[in-house]
Amino acid sequence: MFGEMWEQASAVDLAAAMGRGEVTAAELTLAALERVAVDQGESGANSMLEVNPDAVAAAEALDRERQVRGARGPLHGIPVVLKDNIDTGDRMHTSAGSLALADSYAAHDAFLVRRLRQAGAVVLGKANMTEWANFISDHMPSGYSSRGGQVRNPYGPGRFDPGGSSSGSAVAVATGVAPLAVGTETSGSILSPASQNGVVGIKPTVGLVSRSGVVPISFTQDTAGPMARTVRDAALLLDALAGVDEEDPATGAQVGRVPASYAEGLDPGALRGARLGVARSPYVDRLDEGRRRVFEAALEALRAAGATVVDPVAIATADGPWDFTLLVYEFKPALNAYLAGLSPRLPARSLAELIAYNEAHPETMLRYGQALFLRAEATSGRLTDPEYVETRLRYRRWAREEGIDRTLADHALDAILFPNNRGAGIAAAAGYPSITVPAGLTEEGEPVGLTFTGTAFSEARLIALAYAFEQATHLRRPPPDPRPRPLSGTV
Repeated sequence: MFGEMWEQASAVDLAAAMGRGEVTAAELTLAALERVAVDQGESGANSMLEVNPDAVAAAEALDRERQVRGARGPLHGIPVVLKDNIDTGDRMHTSAGSLALADSYAAHDAFLVRRLRQAGAVVLGKANMTEWANFISDHMPSGYSSRGGQVRNPYGPGRFDPGGSSSGSAVAVATGVAPLAVGTETSGSILSPASQNGVVGIKPTVGLVSRSGVVPISFTQDTAGPMARTVRDAALLLDALAGVDEEDPATGAQVGRVPASYAEGLDPGALRGARLGVARSPYVDRLDEGRRRVFEAALEALRAAGATVVDPVAIATADGPWDFTLLVYEFKPALNAYLAGLSPRLPARSLAELIAYNEAHPETMLRYGQALFLRAEATSGRLTDPEYVETRLRYRRWAREEGIDRTLADHALDAILFPNNRGAGIAAAAGYPSITVPAGLTEEGEPVGLTFTGTAFSEARLIALAYAFEQATHLRRPPPDPRPRPLSGTV
């Protein structure tokens, strides 16, 4: 019962409760571990791969530090879950969901993990995920990994897609394992599971959050980002994650473009006077009727809150044609560079060796094949091929100057609106930010997200708009609890 009291509380409320002495970080961590046991049970959502054996000890140390020196900041003592492709230099593994790396220990914390620990967060454990961030097979189900099995959407296990590939991170937040989680996205892997599981997800501008120490797919599109149950919590987590890292040159682009805090000064009236464009074709037009009704209701809520909704707006390059060419070329050199730094005792330290390992263990490793692995291995790996260079330049132009930026400028927009992760591909190709916020449930009970997308380093404005929508509507509902309820009159 103690744990259930805190499962759906925000990080802000938990921090306030710790400040008042009503609960300790150690108690919250123990309650989180209780919820992990539920989540990993037969009727649970299977969101976690492993827990940090040192989490309770770390929380106890932070409690003592609070007593002696005070809190480090708003994340002091708050449990945070990490996707399993983020390095931790501790007694947890980093496997990207693959049995091939089930025994892999990272030598160092990823840069973003160091920032979390410095902020006082308790790293609770590693979340399950789509294996290799869904870049191994062309038909692997979202949320499946050879190491962890299938993540289930808690709003409808077996009925609703859990989203990919940061599905475990989103589900852990949705069910109450932790108030905060970190996911990663190359194209849709934060926005999709966040919207599918009724939580807030921020896909930052590439270069706002360091990628060093994160198992890669793409030099040009990869990023990590926050997931939370409220916009303010997600903004607080982004405050901790963002920073310049000399090991990731892309982060140098943020200098002079990042506010002191994304969480401070959030205004519930931020929608008044805002101009928001609805990208109907091809994004909204392809929704089923249930999701369309939820999305249209969200647009009415935006209007009621004072926004001007420009409907429709056209993104000239929306239909591309877009494909995996860029990612296929970048994956091999990016992954080989990461794997080369791992222990020589592991069974695979290159993409070629991973392919061979999988072929030697087909029952466990090739349930859905490895078509994308094979396509990537067939490239030269040098990033000098004309097809790669031309594709990279073309996609950048289509997504930025001729795509998102032109649409924003033509209609004087603050942001472009999409349902769920429908616009994730063009934003990913641009390296531009998006935030998705719960917009309600379909009649069947499936979550739908409203996504705001903007230009480079426009996170502050996007977060403010999403916060105002959240405060005007309060549409998030927690998922059904799989635990049996006591009979009336019983203890």
